[in-house]
Amino acid sequence: MRFILLLVFLLPTAWAQDYKVEAVSGAPSGLPAAYTSALQTQGYRVAGPNGAWCEIWFRNSIPTGAKPTDDAIVFPIPQGALVGVLRFPSEGSDRRGQTIKAGLYTMRYSDFPVDGSHQGVAPQRDFLLLAPIANDADPSATPGFEQLVQMSTKASGTPHPAVFSIEKPGPAKFPSITTEGDTPDQVLNAKIGDLQLAIIVVGKAQN
Repeated sequence: MRFILLLVFLLPTAWAQDYKVEAVSGAPSGLPAAYTSALQTQGYRVAGPNGAWCEIWFRNSIPTGAKPTDDAIVFPIPQGALVGVLRFPSEGSDRRGQTIKAGLYTMRYSDFPVDGSHQGVAPQRDFLLLAPIANDADPSATPGFEQLVQMSTKASGTPHPAVFSIEKPGPAKFPSITTEGDTPDQVLNAKIGDLQLAIIVVGKAQN
């Protein structure tokens, strides 16, 4: 019994050791010219047991507004605002477990509405939606919820958008990879200006 309890205690640490974050210099290949000045020149590579999982370049400055009045919404980021660009060097997946083809995608913020279609997706309502960068020409655009969902279905290839959960980071260094509680989910903790955020980059939500 002591051995089993010790193993359970050590598992999150072992998962975290399987993943690491590395600096990436320069812009991603294939980045449209319109995005060159919008993104930080240094990106972050999340690498796991099988090599590079994804690479992320954050926006130079992520716009923020008034503090949300709904406690289920964490971030004061405008609907549809660009947060960054993500590249899957090979086949990846989102928080729903949907397969995402290798390629370059924009990451735009959205909070999911409180309605029957989206209840139970996650405790929080803050998400990043992926869209193929080839179909997302303007980094300064702020597409509405329905438009952004339609853009994101081109990344997932399904009727559902390609989503990543985001949340406030716990005590962490920036940048770093940490394990989400007692799950195998891996979280990228990052700081962009004064904004701190944690993106669950590896793992499928268990509904």
